[in-house]
Amino acid sequence: MKLKKNISLKPFNTFGIDALATNFVCVSSIEELKEVLTLKNYPNKLILGGGSNMLLTKDYDGLVIHVNLKGIEIVSEDDDFVYVKAFAGEVWHDFVMWCIHNNFGGIENLSLIPGNVGTAPIQNIGAYGVELKDVFESCEAMSLETTSIKTFNKQECRFDYRNSIFKQEAKGQFTITSVTFKLTKRNHQLHINYGTISSQLEAMQIENPTIQDISKAVIYIRESKLPNPKIIGNSGSFFKNPLVSKAHYNKLLQNFEDMPSYPVSDTEVKIPAGWLIEKAGFKGKRFGDYGVHKNQALVLVNYGNAKGADILKLSELIQSTIARLFEISIEAEVNIL
Repeated sequence: MKLKKNISLKPFNTFGIDALATNFVCVSSIEELKEVLTLKNYPNKLILGGGSNMLLTKDYDGLVIHVNLKGIEIVSEDDDFVYVKAFAGEVWHDFVMWCIHNNFGGIENLSLIPGNVGTAPIQNIGAYGVELKDVFESCEAMSLETTSIKTFNKQECRFDYRNSIFKQEAKGQFTITSVTFKLTKRNHQLHINYGTISSQLEAMQIENPTIQDISKAVIYIRESKLPNPKIIGNSGSFFKNPLVSKAHYNKLLQNFEDMPSYPVSDTEVKIPAGWLIEKAGFKGKRFGDYGVHKNQALVLVNYGNAKGADILKLSELIQSTIARLFEISIEAEVNIL
């Protein structure tokens, strides 16, 4: 463990924003993490994982702690289920591939989501009809104040759509060090009816899909729609899909007959934010070095040397336009720093 001065955070965030950290350290063990958190000379500390769900709008005058805890282990298992513990620094997609290689089912629909395991519970990552909470057993998190480790079960995490206690009451109080998942060993519950998974499986001429097949289909779909952060900087979906009342949705249908929706309750529906953004004319729009991706309107991109403040300004323009056109408020999914 070595503290470094004036380090560019460009390699540590998927947007590829070249913000500067006055102080930077990478920790690879629980002991190192505890040691760094107790340093008195750095009152301002920022925990950084895979950098996949954040937009840096300025330099950070403090200590950036890059959590790089590694390891995957089987905690327990029976004939039907296996409990797998993965440490926070494991790359999420690599973990998914490890599970599929071992025929552990439940997270195949979450293939190719950027980021690390430790940040996955914070926003309850989800895709193609599956959310992290569906396979979540517990997580261990270190208090930033006391360095004690607390175990959170599913109920305590208060998972919601792209939300958890770590984005609400416990925001800025903990850093997740490991996550334990409950996965199936047999009789896998396959989710193929969301989005275009079933049609992609059909195109692959697969009638009885395995979890491996579903993962391959999801990867193909994501790669065809979403830019690779290593090539074009982005954080995946920038906005949450908004929930609106059925009454407001029915009112909007009078002017927008093709507006899609997904039922959430007897009184609310979810409207795809990507559809709203595209309808507002932003899809594929480029403003110098930043813009909205041509294939997926939910994705804001850095084409090279954009500043985080520019991307933030674009996101605010999109939000105000959606509010004006549809009287709908869309919320950023990424953390703005």
